[in-house]
Amino acid sequence: MIEFGLGFQSDKRPGDYARLAAAAEEFGFDVLSVFGDLMYQPPIFPLLEMAAATSRVRLGAACWNPYTQHPYEIAGQFAALDLASHGRAYLGLARGSWLADIGLGQPKPLTHLREAAGFIRALLAGEPYAGETFQLAPGARLHYLPERTDVPLLIGTWGARTAALAGEIADEVKIGGTANPAVVGVMRERIGSPDVGIVVGAVTVVDEDGDRARTVARTEVAKYMAVVAELDPTVDIPEDLLLAVKRRTAHGDEAGAGALIPSDLLSLFAFAGTPEDVAEQAQAVIAAGAERVEFGTPHGVTNDHGVQLLGSKVLPLLR
Repeated sequence: MIEFGLGFQSDKRPGDYARLAAAAEEFGFDVLSVFGDLMYQPPIFPLLEMAAATSRVRLGAACWNPYTQHPYEIAGQFAALDLASHGRAYLGLARGSWLADIGLGQPKPLTHLREAAGFIRALLAGEPYAGETFQLAPGARLHYLPERTDVPLLIGTWGARTAALAGEIADEVKIGGTANPAVVGVMRERIGSPDVGIVVGAVTVVDEDGDRARTVARTEVAKYMAVVAELDPTVDIPEDLLLAVKRRTAHGDEAGAGALIPSDLLSLFAFAGTPEDVAEQAQAVIAAGAERVEFGTPHGVTNDHGVQLLGSKVLPLLR
């Protein structure tokens, strides 16, 4: 079954998450995710608010980072969300980016992710765990009963080796920052297993005025295009364009950087335009093999209007 979700940046005020989540559920979205990006609010805060405002949608962080938090803490936050949502939580893990900004390295990422997932699952199930990096002492047990001990796992990655790991231990893989259908087939080959779902998520800006939507999307995409472009083997961007975008972004001119991005390139990094444009882009990644499309922040010129258009105009075109 194809699913549609919304991805939220954790930069909002209390009450905003509940309002947007309730609207999304009423429109018929299947999954709501909160990003775990560095220097933003920890995702557990908005997720718990969303859990209280909804009754059906799945909820999760995309993703928690086992370098910035011990898997024990992640397990507790997942368990809290699962209890609050009556079993609707999923566990998202990723190695993360820009951790050098807070003085953290990322040694042995495959071992770290594999063992973090194993530790969390063992802790929730009341089983022993002895890894190279993470261990549970014999007899160590939680002093409360989790809602579930079977943890649905999503791994966020672009990397071939991490995707292969996900093929062994995960239920889903999220490719973040892309609306490019061509990368779905590449990721399927890297995962290796047909049983692991592929989630495609990117900046989304939908508006009745397609040009206005694309202008806003360009500014958002300029913040990360250079990073994702280096990860996507199917995209070849002129080096002078990348350098110009990086230079303007580094000087705080994100609007100027975005203005350099042509429409054909923008469509590979964002869902942007009128409802019909966004639905067409989403259908293309589904046709390429994605099992879930995650429409990411900021959704529209404003969050509320974007969610309203995605729910009332885009979803009906996809179902």
